[in-house]
Amino acid sequence: MNRYHSPSLWMEDSVSEVIVRRTARKVAALIVGGAAAFGLGPAGVTAFAGATLPASLPAVTDYQYLSASLTPPSEANCFSAGRRCFTPTSMQNSYNLPPLYAAGNEGQGMTIAIIDSFGNPNMASDLANFNTQMGQPHMCGEPGVTCAPGMPAFQHVFWAGVTQVKSPPSGSNGTGQQTRNIWALETSLDVEWAHTIAPRANILLVTTNPAETLGVQGFPAMMDAEQFVVDHHEATVISQSFGAAEESFGSTQSLLNLRHAYISAASGGVTALASSGDSGTANILKEPVKNPQTIPFPTVEWPASDPLVTGTGGTYLCTNPTTGTGVDSTDPPVNCQNHPGVREVGWIGSGGGFSHVFARPSYQGTLPAGSTPIGAMRGVPDVGYQASSRTGVLVYDTAPGFAQNGLRCPNGNPCSAGWYVVGGTSSSCPQWAGLVAIADQIAGHGLGLINPALYALASGPNYGTYFYDVTTGNNQADPTVPGYPATTGWDPVTGLGTPNAATLLPALAGH
Repeated sequence: MNRYHSPSLWMEDSVSEVIVRRTARKVAALIVGGAAAFGLGPAGVTAFAGATLPASLPAVTDYQYLSASLTPPSEANCFSAGRRCFTPTSMQNSYNLPPLYAAGNEGQGMTIAIIDSFGNPNMASDLANFNTQMGQPHMCGEPGVTCAPGMPAFQHVFWAGVTQVKSPPSGSNGTGQQTRNIWALETSLDVEWAHTIAPRANILLVTTNPAETLGVQGFPAMMDAEQFVVDHHEATVISQSFGAAEESFGSTQSLLNLRHAYISAASGGVTALASSGDSGTANILKEPVKNPQTIPFPTVEWPASDPLVTGTGGTYLCTNPTTGTGVDSTDPPVNCQNHPGVREVGWIGSGGGFSHVFARPSYQGTLPAGSTPIGAMRGVPDVGYQASSRTGVLVYDTAPGFAQNGLRCPNGNPCSAGWYVVGGTSSSCPQWAGLVAIADQIAGHGLGLINPALYALASGPNYGTYFYDVTTGNNQADPTVPGYPATTGWDPVTGLGTPNAATLLPALAGH
């Protein structure tokens, strides 16, 4: 994704380090009439110069390496790094999932497709250790696991071949375009935490393999993989922890040409979700590669900006990191300490704002009382969830490349095997995918585009029972680019808010 990476704690609130990748392959033209049939045609589209595509970068940001042990680090270890770390139990409790689990609603029978580049070749074994250490159900497909009837399955499909995960050589003067080790961490985050939220849903991991120069693949390969998933009914939910600024596409048409999978998904009962971005309102162009330029005005990222996609924004989660209950304003990080009594704070890196490509969809015509107004263009994101690694999730990853004795490689990418605390809206996206899988299971079928139902439920009399409203925080990550405040109701930081799963998911399933 065209976003900055902030591997250390102090980097979270900065956009001073940006890694850019690009692609430039033409794809088959989308029949414009297909987009228009959904009310999403060229109307309201801003034309961009050129004809090339940006590269998709992973949404994982601001990770911290904590331990090489098989066992996860303690909360004290996290506090010593100025962070709080969430386990499956504390995260499930934070968003009120246990009543659903107690009623037998764990996503069984549904499949979540996770799309990433490169992937983690050790994903099955890393997932096995994560599940063992965290007390999560094991999955058919993990090494040493005997498959049994009713057991959820994990499958890793390498789209267009297997790739070796490695970090650049020491002293490399490259552009950072082959950050395969950060994609390995992204993959671990996506798989482990989608499984955490929907522990009995199947997971189909599809990883693409862009060319060495990233000149021919990237976005097109990912969209082709998603088209296959939709066409062959392989999943009811697609999780996408990647994206790029709308302005980084060479032309409006080059972006629209990539939408084919979402049009098929919306008509085929498949829900597509995407991370809203980790640079707040400050995104970048893809040129020059060595020193990419920040777009000097607020922008949003695609595919989260697509009206056929549910965009997921982010928060600092200030619940108790051990139990997931109550509000903890005492322990680190400072973002929780500075807001006493506040459950969640809008994350400064949460991508959000207003599209320059897509007109406001009809489902955003009615918002909860007190919301930030949405004008003529699509508002982003739709919903929120925990995202900052200062209040991050624990992730196990043994495929960061050539393991070294250090927190990260010289170029800022992870290169130590073990446990990380990880943030980014790539944390919110797979967990929301798990939520949708549970709603699908309750409904007995894929729900497809859920945005109309989300906005209808939020605009009704029970908004406060379905969502935790996030009303503090701002996503001005760059002081030179204006941001937006979190407000009552919908806002361009956390969308409609974060989910009260026990009440929202049954209502979503029945809407």
